[in-house]
Amino acid sequence: MVVSRQLFKKAVLVSALVLLTLVAFQFWPSGSNDEALVSVEVRRGNIEALVTATGVLQPRTYVDVGAQVSGQLETLHVQVGDEVKQGDLLAEIDPTVYLARVDGTRAQLRNQQAQLKDRKAQLTLAEIQLQRQKNLFAEDATTREALQSAEASLRSAEAQIEALSAQIDQTQSTLRAEEANLEYAKIYAPMDGTIVTIDARQGQTLNASQTTPILMRIADLDTMSVQAQVSEADIGQLEAGMPVYFTTLGNQGRRWEGELSRIEPTPLVENNVVLYYALFDVPNPGGRLLPQMTAQVFFVAGAADDALIVPVSALRYGERTQRNNEATSGNGRSATVSVVSPGTEPALREVRVGVTDRVHAEILSGLSEGERVLLSGPESRNRREQGSGIPRMFR
Repeated sequence: MVVSRQLFKKAVLVSALVLLTLVAFQFWPSGSNDEALVSVEVRRGNIEALVTATGVLQPRTYVDVGAQVSGQLETLHVQVGDEVKQGDLLAEIDPTVYLARVDGTRAQLRNQQAQLKDRKAQLTLAEIQLQRQKNLFAEDATTREALQSAEASLRSAEAQIEALSAQIDQTQSTLRAEEANLEYAKIYAPMDGTIVTIDARQGQTLNASQTTPILMRIADLDTMSVQAQVSEADIGQLEAGMPVYFTTLGNQGRRWEGELSRIEPTPLVENNVVLYYALFDVPNPGGRLLPQMTAQVFFVAGAADDALIVPVSALRYGERTQRNNEATSGNGRSATVSVVSPGTEPALREVRVGVTDRVHAEILSGLSEGERVLLSGPESRNRREQGSGIPRMFR
């Protein structure tokens, strides 16, 4: 009798456990079903489709100041960070050699000019002698040979003057070159700007015979240029004139805005990665942006303000929507969503999609603000239920 009661209690316990299990399957859905039935509300917001890249800041306008003559750098009149105006004296090269050359050439020129005066005097004398021989020959008081000799002397004097004049022109040209080299010993600022680098040191010997030694760089920091490296996968989304903004590592809360000016066609290949330079300018009031700063660049491929948005995970693209996209590519893309209405089953609805980022998508038509959409469609839920092995009566 005691054994029968124990068997009865065990049977009741087993039955209760089976019943609880069936109830759990009915009212405690699996994690996958929870995910399938998650819905979100269609709301309004701002959305941007961005292409990101890393860039480097450079002055838009700069010039490398070099030395045109060789010699010892005698004096540097500026330091890095100094503001200069066009025509300001920047540096001086020892002018001793060039000054000596100028003095020597000037002396040679004076000597030739004195010789020219003598030749002109000789020419005057030859003209007088020729005229005398003509008068004597007319009176038959001299010979034809003497007359011809006087004519030849005149032509020789004229030729000597012409040759000496050419020598003087050549010497004057040499003097201008020597004076220019002497002037090049003083280096002046070619533009207004800031001294951003100095590559030479006072006392250094400069050799300008083969290459131009670079002394310093002057840059106009009022406008900076950003050189952004864009991957070949994203370069097709960029076009000149599109808005762009960037932040710097030192001040990520400040946004600097501009417009894409150009894309350089020559790629940069690093470790088999193809990159293209996209360039744009930005004003730099106050000089907060400096050369070689790193910029996180964002190219705005599309934007929409106060638009209807839904998560991209709520959108589905099938064959029919793909055909619609090809037929109406200028009016957004076609997609389907599962709309949830109170008291009804989720229903598929076709919508037009505008700007899309990695998280949200703009809805151009097909939905209204406040409606709810599933993050995944009802058919995926049915497939999961059919494959779950749970009897229909308990689902």
